[in-house]
Formats: sequence, structure tokens, C-alpha cells
Amino acid sequence: MNLTPSDIAAIALSIKIALTATAISLPLGFAVAGLIVFGKFRGKVLLEVLVNLPLTLPPVVIGYFLLLLLGRNGWAGTALKSVGIEIIFTWKAAVIASATVGFPLLVRSIRLGMESIDRQLLHASRSLGAPWLDTMATIVLPLSFRGMIAGSSLMFARSLGEFGATIIVAGNIPGLTQTIPLAIYDYASSPTGTSMALSLCLVSVILSVAILFLHEVVGKKLENGRAS
Repeated sequence: MNLTPSDIAAIALSIKIALTATAISLPLGFAVAGLIVFGKFRGKVLLEVLVNLPLTLPPVVIGYFLLLLLGRNGWAGTALKSVGIEIIFTWKAAVIASATVGFPLLVRSIRLGMESIDRQLLHASRSLGAPWLDTMATIVLPLSFRGMIAGSSLMFARSLGEFGATIIVAGNIPGLTQTIPLAIYDYASSPTGTSMALSLCLVSVILSVAILFLHEVVGKKLENGRAS
């Protein structure tokens, strides 16, 4: 496997973007999942639709909407530019794109973990006078940990493979915004880039297998810990 310095930079950037997107999304994903599972309010169905919408939309469409939002003429882009923050065509834009595309997977996994919690534990906590935030922190959070690990690993893997939304809002700038999928795209477009594309594909497969393996190991340990 022969990797160039730009390939190594693309690999490092992909990992950096995936880690950042997952870390930023995790607290919000926990809050949104808790709101869907335990909240009682009008418009819950609309919230679920909005959360899951990125799963059904083409990533290019998501990228274009983000471009309109964060671009120079977008309201968010204008506000950020007024304080000296540039998002479009930077690695930060790739983080936002990855977080948007992977967020539904994170929320769904955490939601499944929350739905498996015995409601009697929650009722007991509330009947003893514990505030709802304390109940969330001492009961819901620990018992949802497996779902959080599962969702984080899925989102991380999805972020590593994000292409469509990223190329729209971040571009394909070697050393700055070029991730593994974008580098593979460049090599695949070149008649002499087959071997280099295969090398990066192999790296992508290795990273994905490692993430899934870690996911399974952590899941088994959590199961064994609960059983004991």
C-alpha cells in the first residue's frame, strides 16, 4: 500500500472531521432523543420527521441547503462573517455536513437505548422527588450508554464516508478539505490513479472494520457488565 503525503493528510483530516462531528452531535443527539422518547408535546411527529429527513434526502441536496444557509448571502453565513468566522470551503464546513448527515443515526441508536429502559425506574425516581434533570443524569444517561456508543460509532463511520454534502460546502482542496472519499474521487477520475484509489479504499475498509469491531467489543462488555 503506497500512500502519498496528501493521502495521509486526507486520512488524518477524515478522522479529525469524523471525531469532531461526533463529539459535537452527541450532547444534542442525547437531548433530542430524550425529547422524542419522554416528551409529551404537540408537534413531536414533525420533530421526528425533521430529525430523520437527512436519511431520505440525497447528500448533495443537504449540501446545497447548507451552502445556501452558510454562504455569503445566507443568514447564518452573513452573521458568522460579521464576527470574522468563515465556514464555507473550510474543514469546519465538512464537520457541519458530516454532522447533519450522520445525526439521524446517532439519535435513532440513543432513542432505542432509552426506549429499553424500565419505566418503573423512572417512576420510582420521580416519586422520590428527584428533579427530571437528576433522573436523566443518574438513570437515563447510564442506561442509555450502550445506545450512545452504538450511535457514536455509526455516526463516526458515516462521517468517514461522507462525500456528497462535503464536496458542496467544503470543496475538494488537497491538504485543506480533501477527505478520503474526495481523494478517491480524484484518483478514480484519473486514468493512472487506479492503484492509489485502491490503496485509499483499503484504508477506508480497515478503518470501518476497526470501528465496527470496537463497537461490538464495547457492546459485549456492557452486556456482560449488566448481566453481572
